[in-house]
Amino acid sequence: MKPLYMWAGGKNKMIAKYQSAPGIPLSGYDTYVEPFFGGGAMMIHISENNPNVTKFVLNDINPEIVGLYTAIKTDVAGFMAHCDVLCNQYLPLSTADRKVFFYKIRKEYTTDYSKWSSSQESATLYFLMKTAFNGLWQSTKEAKGRFCTPSGLLNHTSKVYDKDNVNEWNVFLQKVDIYSGNWADCCNKIVGKALYFLDPPYRDSFTQYGQDFTDAKQLEVIEFCKAADAEGHLVMFCNREAGDTFYIDNKGNLVISYYDVTYTAGRRATKEENTQDGKKITKVAKAAKEILMYSQAIVDMNCNILTEIEKKAQNAAEEKQRHDMLFKEKA
Repeated sequence: MKPLYMWAGGKNKMIAKYQSAPGIPLSGYDTYVEPFFGGGAMMIHISENNPNVTKFVLNDINPEIVGLYTAIKTDVAGFMAHCDVLCNQYLPLSTADRKVFFYKIRKEYTTDYSKWSSSQESATLYFLMKTAFNGLWQSTKEAKGRFCTPSGLLNHTSKVYDKDNVNEWNVFLQKVDIYSGNWADCCNKIVGKALYFLDPPYRDSFTQYGQDFTDAKQLEVIEFCKAADAEGHLVMFCNREAGDTFYIDNKGNLVISYYDVTYTAGRRATKEENTQDGKKITKVAKAAKEILMYSQAIVDMNCNILTEIEKKAQNAAEEKQRHDMLFKEKA
């Protein structure tokens, strides 16, 4: 099983870093809780490596994202049937005609969605997310907050989405409690020992998915982490290092690790090249740091398992990802 879609800020590239230090705990809890869901890479990792987890909890404040997972859980056949209708119209088209089709469907999604069932609406969103630009979630005033990201490269060959993966999600989601609302609401319903993985919108970043997640709200999440840790739960809180002492000042008994990362989404123009037609601007990936605050108990469990060979493989994969992304933009 893999994430259903690309997601800016997704944790695929971070899992190996977390495994290296402090380690991702695979025991000591029976419930896994992800209150800011995003793309779900960490939940997939836990589900595939900890068979002792009996309950998973998924929450996101975005009802469109939650609707997508609900449709796959409760009506996967209807969901995929509508996806296939859109894909069968899209795939035979030229790139230019695909672009026209994308914006036609996006317009219907933002203005005329009442004609669809909830499964058809979510399937339309999924089609748009799979053909839109680079895993970003954007909207406009005209779209009234609904998904309105521009089209991507539209270079699909034989398929737009992976049906087998959607079916795997359908099976997995049968043991997942799905919530849509404030992150704290789902956390207050947990019974037993939990691993909380909290990935709120980044500080000092445009990738907030339409949310105004202030430092006061960040602090609420951190205070919850400290309280849950004191109660014997395991907590992992990740975010962006914004160049101040915010995390150090508020960490309490939690431990902090720092990770070098490269952001491709939202990179800024940093290089000019002279061409016959004038100057060409090249946008390059931005180096940054992310933080992870976590329970001391995770360190004590000594569960870091990443070998040097795995670290080299992870670094090579990240370098290839940066190279491929830059190549696509230049094209």
